[in-house]
Amino acid sequence: MFTQYAEIQFAAYKEAFAFFMQNPQRLIEAEKFVMDEIIHFIDIHQPEIKRDYDEASYLYSFWKNYPPLDRGRAPVGDQYPWIEVGEQVFGNKLQRHFNANFSVKDSGLPSGADDRCIISSERIRQILGITDSVWVFIDIKSAGPRDDFDHAVMSPYQISGSGNWTKVTDGMKNNPIKAEGKIATHDFFCSLSPIYILSDGTVSPLLTFVIKPVYEMVKESGTDKTIGQPLAKIKLASIPNGILLTKNPNYNKKHPGLFFPGKDDQTKDKRKMRARISFSLLKEIADWRIKEISVK
Repeated sequence: MFTQYAEIQFAAYKEAFAFFMQNPQRLIEAEKFVMDEIIHFIDIHQPEIKRDYDEASYLYSFWKNYPPLDRGRAPVGDQYPWIEVGEQVFGNKLQRHFNANFSVKDSGLPSGADDRCIISSERIRQILGITDSVWVFIDIKSAGPRDDFDHAVMSPYQISGSGNWTKVTDGMKNNPIKAEGKIATHDFFCSLSPIYILSDGTVSPLLTFVIKPVYEMVKESGTDKTIGQPLAKIKLASIPNGILLTKNPNYNKKHPGLFFPGKDDQTKDKRKMRARISFSLLKEIADWRIKEISVK
């Protein structure tokens, strides 16, 4: 099975890659289309998103003796990790929204984003020209008031790269992306292809998004004790496809510091080291790539 469709995929990949190298605006328009769709989803489902997100606080008595373990460096201990709350609340609803509005494939990959599916529609075909499908990767990264930074930490399995494929037997390979900081710089070995060719011939460019639910910390009157972590706002980010990042128009070169070192120290396997992506530089690339929604 591993190589059954390799030659057909290779030929289709080379053709699609050349097309999008010549027509990067089509990828950009597809990214904006899906970004707008995610914003629309949040607008129409905001009351139930808020309800279900805040329910985790109301259910405190059921998990207070088994709280999620602290994450990160030197946690203060007055807030609870809320990562799975965000993943549960947003992921399930978003999948239902896509199922109601697009043709959907839940095709598997060994690793990748929290939520991912291939969506297809005639509107996508009008945008992309050569295909009616995109593979949407969405990472959901809950944050509190102390870690609501202007960036997102991304793993290599959440970013697409240069997509080099020169011989059928080689398979797709990416050039490392430089994660450049003020003090340190390291190679970021992004692992995803900018385009996938399914066994049925479907061409699916990869589109990457971040949903960051940000909760507030409600304090007990007159104390520093946290008694709730309700949803306060939602940040969205659209991260460019690997062709746009590294080839044409090569955003990573045009916007130094777009990627910068992540949380990992130098002892970690280099292939697994994460990088941060700057929201301010994404907004500099295009204003629509960053959106913040207040939740009432």
